[in-house]
Amino acid sequence: MSSNQDIAMDMIKNRLEKNFKKLKSWSERNHIEAFRLYDRDIPEYPFIVDIYKDHFVVYDKSDFIKDKDKNHLPHVTEALKALFKTNDDNIVIKKRERQEGLKQYEKLDSKEQTFLVRETQAHLKVNLYDYLDTGLFLDHRPMRQKVFKTAQDKKFLNLFCYTGSVSVFAALGGATTTSVDMSQTYLRWAQDNFQVNNIDLGSHSFINADVLDWLRSQKAQPTYDIIFLDPPTFSNSKKMEDTFEVERDQEFLVDSCMRMLRPDGVLYFSNNKRKFKISENVLSKYKVKDISEESIPQDFHDKKIHCCFEIKNK
Repeated sequence: MSSNQDIAMDMIKNRLEKNFKKLKSWSERNHIEAFRLYDRDIPEYPFIVDIYKDHFVVYDKSDFIKDKDKNHLPHVTEALKALFKTNDDNIVIKKRERQEGLKQYEKLDSKEQTFLVRETQAHLKVNLYDYLDTGLFLDHRPMRQKVFKTAQDKKFLNLFCYTGSVSVFAALGGATTTSVDMSQTYLRWAQDNFQVNNIDLGSHSFINADVLDWLRSQKAQPTYDIIFLDPPTFSNSKKMEDTFEVERDQEFLVDSCMRMLRPDGVLYFSNNKRKFKISENVLSKYKVKDISEESIPQDFHDKKIHCCFEIKNK
């Protein structure tokens, strides 16, 4: 290795070490086993590194044209091996391009290797190999806590529920939950997450449906106290009749949810479209508070990872 490479290697290793020192006591104190260690902090290292217990997921965000002459990925993996005394088997590399809609959930592999990570009050099942995402959106950690702390004796609805982690926290907080998703795979995963936390499935509903169709089919009855709505940015899934775009279709989503919300209830509307603008109609009809800043965890440098709104009846 040349002296330039040695310097570069030391640079990334030092940054990973510094970040870990900063996060270690926080993660241990809060019983958080899955968190973001590194997020493109150094321009020459366009990678994201997430820790899942003793495993590491490295998302390669390098630009094919701009970064074609640099191969800095081995520096990152070697630094992780040196710092954490780990090996290649525990480091998972993913090439993360901008994924639209449901592409982020497509299958990449069939290893079916899963394990549990602890997050504060819950244990959650992750799969680091088979999909681009792992089954756990780390950026929603503060929202899971917010739901947990306010869920006692409430009726909770989770739309586009994915693997149900927010529903798990609602149930652990004392809510009766309903989780809706188009994917049977993710709904089964959600039920697994309930079972590993010893939550009786009997008082919780898991509905396999296209959320847009399901919303159209619901009577406008104020049933729920808390609704968590986290749609994809865009979708043209084969299972859907029409395309979906979150900014374009937000009024239908929000109006449908608000019709099902009790008068003093709250809708949390989150999405990860960059530069998303909440509609003027939504702002005029409801009491809307942008809670994006407080909903992004401290281990995330990217403060635009998602936007989140708290919506209530006026």
